[in-house]
Amino acid sequence: MHYVNAKTILIPRSMNIYRGCTHGCIYCDSRSKCYQFTHDFEDVEVKQNAPELLEEALRKKRKRCMIGTGSMTDPYIPLEKDLCLVRRCLEIIEKHSFGVAVQTKSDLVLRDLDLLEKINRKAKAVVQMTLTTADDVLCSQIEPAVCVTSRRFEVLKECNDRGIPTVVWFSPLLPFVNDTKENVEQIVDYCVRAKVHAIICFGIGLTLREGNREYFYAALDRLAKKDVRFCGLRERYARTFGNSYVVSSPQERMLMEHLVTLCRKNNIILGTDSVFKWMEEFPEDKMQPGLF
Repeated sequence: MHYVNAKTILIPRSMNIYRGCTHGCIYCDSRSKCYQFTHDFEDVEVKQNAPELLEEALRKKRKRCMIGTGSMTDPYIPLEKDLCLVRRCLEIIEKHSFGVAVQTKSDLVLRDLDLLEKINRKAKAVVQMTLTTADDVLCSQIEPAVCVTSRRFEVLKECNDRGIPTVVWFSPLLPFVNDTKENVEQIVDYCVRAKVHAIICFGIGLTLREGNREYFYAALDRLAKKDVRFCGLRERYARTFGNSYVVSSPQERMLMEHLVTLCRKNNIILGTDSVFKWMEEFPEDKMQPGLF
């Protein structure tokens, strides 16, 4: 890792305290060259002055709103356990009575449930978790340095028990790997049992562009040496999808229809724009008159 003093932290209402990641997810779009990383992706850039920048930014804001984090880099990478920059930022958000929407794959978020509870009582806190496969063995292969799906399910349950609403990012699903009806059903079952508020799904597939495509293909080659289900997969991707940015499962239509049916049956909101709109809505009715 290396430290920097950032010039700003909110763009416009979202923050990334870290730049780069060590979770090792083989499909990560943030590796794409379009994001112009000037350092190795695993050499995480730490914005050491993030809390001070956030304090200044929130103090100047005339209207309270939701603050998002995790869109580019998971805020709960292992470094956070010792650095506690996310926790310090949550303390500032709570102090100024803003809301927060956290996106993560890590159970480290449980450390900060006390703060998320306080934020949720005063305003609104949402925990978003990515679930890609119900198979923990497969999860440890494609997302090797972060907790497996069954553990993320426990995190979602704990959030619900503490009154914090949750959203699941159901993506990506890798064509010819976990784009199956069984996987869709098992992920939705996790969501039902954890009482997830909504699911975000952009389709059944993933995105690949320069930077992350090469990393993904190299990962498939490494995995093919250990697991037969990955054998010949790189060549199949290249043959089927070429250099396409959007890599959609051949079974996308059937699986999306099945996902829609399951969500309707279990009263889980499924969407993209509508879910983002709900997450961005700040609950003005929770703000007590004269509180400020």
